[in-house]
Amino acid sequence: MTQVSAAMIKDLRGKTGAGMMDCKKALEETEGDIEGAVDWLRTKGLASAAKKAGRVAAEGLVAVVAEGNKGAVVEVNSETDFVARNDQFQAFARTVGGMVLANGNGDLDALQAQNFPGGERNVGEELTHMIATIGENMSLRRAEVLAVDQGVVTSYVHSAAAPGLGRIGVLVALDSAGDQEQLGALAKQVAMHVAAASPQSVSTDDLDPEAVERERAVLTEQARDSGKPEDIIGKMVEGRLRKFYQDVVLSEQTWVIDGESKVAAVMEQAGKDLGAPVKIAGFVKYVIGEGIEKEESDFAAEVAAQASGG
Repeated sequence: MTQVSAAMIKDLRGKTGAGMMDCKKALEETEGDIEGAVDWLRTKGLASAAKKAGRVAAEGLVAVVAEGNKGAVVEVNSETDFVARNDQFQAFARTVGGMVLANGNGDLDALQAQNFPGGERNVGEELTHMIATIGENMSLRRAEVLAVDQGVVTSYVHSAAAPGLGRIGVLVALDSAGDQEQLGALAKQVAMHVAAASPQSVSTDDLDPEAVERERAVLTEQARDSGKPEDIIGKMVEGRLRKFYQDVVLSEQTWVIDGESKVAAVMEQAGKDLGAPVKIAGFVKYVIGEGIEKEESDFAAEVAAQASGG
């Protein structure tokens, strides 16, 4: 058998965009013939994966998994929501979520270099293989882990496609020495609240200072347009900032469960009920495709163009 070198694999990857293990296999099958290996990859559909890489992938799944005091969330994108119902795609997202949890961090580079369970490919190569076999561009976009020393981390999925998989995934970490079962039930409610209310931070101290200053500047200009004196403008701005905090800070938001209490008050009462203080240690909310600029397309025009041979 021809000895396949790293340089040969690199050359073939550059020509096709296929995964490293797939390139190695192709070279072995073709006795080191680069052009023959290109054709081999094409027949397997693997060389086409690179051509799909530039297409926008803003659909897919958010996978969440939580065990005890640790949880992980990962976003895996595809071009269409149809692929989110594909068993292979779902299995990949679920497996990667478990790997992120086991790793204890959201380092995507390290994740993609790990061996994918049950095969010879690493995670990145498995993703490339799926692009080729399913026929859509896909990507591992982001991942995060939450953990507490004492307490619970709980997950919640909204618009679920399967257990632990959906369009919106939330993790919530509660720090407390109180009854863990009751704490878990409370964390589930907090996760549902986060899904509905989309806070930006746990407390006002956690808010991005630049975001606060931008909001202050906008509110100041709005107040000045009213023609009020500067001393009144200052009070108006502070009052509107308090309203801003109530909109974006978790502890300041109105609890969606009863529509009346502040979240901070709910946590304080929970501490009394559980016999130990309850602190929201953190949360993560992923919405599939959030922030990705989607291409606008005219479906009717596309059909007409195809029908006319354009």
